[in-house]
Amino acid sequence: MRWISLTVLLLLIALTLAGAHLASLYQKELLQPLALEEDAVFVVRPGQGFRQITGEMAERGWVNHPWLVEAHARYHGISGRLQAGEYLVTVDLSLADLLDNMVRGAVIRHRLTIPEGWTAQQFLDAVQAHAALRVPPEPLDLEQVMAMLGRPDTHPEGWFLPDTYVFGRNTPAEQVVRMAHEAMDRVLTQAWEERAEGHPLESPYELLILASIVEKETGQADERDLVAGVFVNRLRRGMRLQTDPTLLYPLGPGVTRLTRAELQRDHPYNTYTRDGLPPTPIALPGRASIRAAANPAETDALFFVSRKDGTHEFSRTYAEHRAAVIKYQLGGDASRYGRR
Repeated sequence: MRWISLTVLLLLIALTLAGAHLASLYQKELLQPLALEEDAVFVVRPGQGFRQITGEMAERGWVNHPWLVEAHARYHGISGRLQAGEYLVTVDLSLADLLDNMVRGAVIRHRLTIPEGWTAQQFLDAVQAHAALRVPPEPLDLEQVMAMLGRPDTHPEGWFLPDTYVFGRNTPAEQVVRMAHEAMDRVLTQAWEERAEGHPLESPYELLILASIVEKETGQADERDLVAGVFVNRLRRGMRLQTDPTLLYPLGPGVTRLTRAELQRDHPYNTYTRDGLPPTPIALPGRASIRAAANPAETDALFFVSRKDGTHEFSRTYAEHRAAVIKYQLGGDASRYGRR
């Protein structure tokens, strides 16, 4: 009996020591920070199994006992739930926390900011050039994009909302394109529904066109409503819009100045020779320009001219406008008025 009691005692001691050792291993392996010298990035590729993932971690020196990590995963039911993606591993992160992030899909978020006033082509070029996005083997063109969006006969200009878009690595480029288009559709629909009573525009698309002109005419937040008010007043009176950005649009984003010949050359975007709005938007308008176009300021102004400091002088009459042009554009030399 004494021999049996001693054996049991020794076995209990051994089990206790083994349990303590196992607990210590578990603490060091899974609960303590990985103690990296600097933050790192770990990528889980689509289709990778749990042992492949822990194998790569072992190669980096993050895992010393793969069997213990696997036991942890089985106990918590996470071994088949790790999501593909790119994960940030901070210096104070434990292996257990990293695995939890992978289960939740807490991947690194990349950003793409589209400025107001870009063209649709500039937007598409930026999307397809982003290093974190997965692009098709053959680059998309705008005609393909509009067909993909279910609008094969729609001109692409204006249909993507300038904003900052957030996504994980290897997100398909088409997904970001769709996000920007759906965002513009929502913003435009809401603005049209909330437009000012008696607005002269006849459709949300006309609102998009006007908003794009407002976007290109001023970068000053407090002027957008007034600029829109001037254009709405001119449309109501049957006056031509006479806005330079519409003429510049067919010439491409690199052209910023117009010649006299361009002012006189008749084409659909020449708002000096054609009545009403141009046939399509001329840029990607932001939310503020869309709101301004839908709810323009109530103003008597029919003209405005740049003061060459980013702001504009607004005038009610042609005589006032002429004086403003001479003052701000011609340095006070009235003899130059009417020449370009």
